Amino acid sequence: MAEPLAESRDVTRRFGAHVAVQRVSVAVQQGEVLGLLGANGAGKTTLLRMLLGLLPPSEGEVRLFGERPSFAGRRRIGYMPQGLGLYDDLTPMENLRFARAVYGVSRSAPHQALPEVAVGRLPLGVQRRVAFAQVLQHRPQLLVLDEPTSGVDPLMRARLWQEVRAAADGGAGVLITTHHMEEAEQCDRLVVMADAQVVAAGGLEDILAGEEMVLLDTPDWAAAMSLLEAKGLEPALVGRSLRLPAAAEEAARQALAGVDVRLRRAPATLEERFVELAAGRA
Repeated sequence: MAEPLAESRDVTRRFGAHVAVQRVSVAVQQGEVLGLLGANGAGKTTLLRMLLGLLPPSEGEVRLFGERPSFAGRRRIGYMPQGLGLYDDLTPMENLRFARAVYGVSRSAPHQALPEVAVGRLPLGVQRRVAFAQVLQHRPQLLVLDEPTSGVDPLMRARLWQEVRAAADGGAGVLITTHHMEEAEQCDRLVVMADAQVVAAGGLEDILAGEEMVLLDTPDWAAAMSLLEAKGLEPALVGRSLRLPAAAEEAARQALAGVDVRLRRAPATLEERFVELAAGRA
């Protein structure tokens, strides 16, 4: 396998007594989309900043294009932070021209037609499209995208993901953080963080690990839910069925004794598996 475009090796980052990232190893390969999942505070953004060379690790090592992070290495990266990195008083095209000038690029990367008003007056979805176009202007070898679709509608998310996949298909590596599980399923590999550590990594099947849920079918789901909650269980309503972790099956049977209900097993979804991992119940 070729050398990773970006790699952390057992990195730890402390802020005083607080450990934001603890012994995390990840690697981004050329042509792949690597999804980084985790609840707020799990350490995702801190890890990204270390991979970019913006924060030094307290322990461990970061490699960017096979070397220690440097200014030259960062010029080969397209970074889209949560704050987008745009100038609100410039138009989209002026932002793109500025980005090209910074990187010394004379020809622009292809992009869709953009409005000719100040970025600060545009809807968030359009701003995110502009920000993504901006990070592509110098044709980077590695894209680092921190929650690029946060706060936008499903159609705009789909369009942005088409562009992410096109970048990877063109040979770029992509490291992306997201809270949307349907987006995470489009990644080639996933890394799940919780409490500053990696708790699962691999393809979608590796993350799901064959986990199952218990489905409860009943004509009176509201009454069943009340009985389950009274026993400390936390069912999720999906359609007209209730879902619980497989480990809660026997407790559910006892709580619903005498109730008209049918229990059956089904594969866990990525969202359900993520909740288990993030809660430390895996």
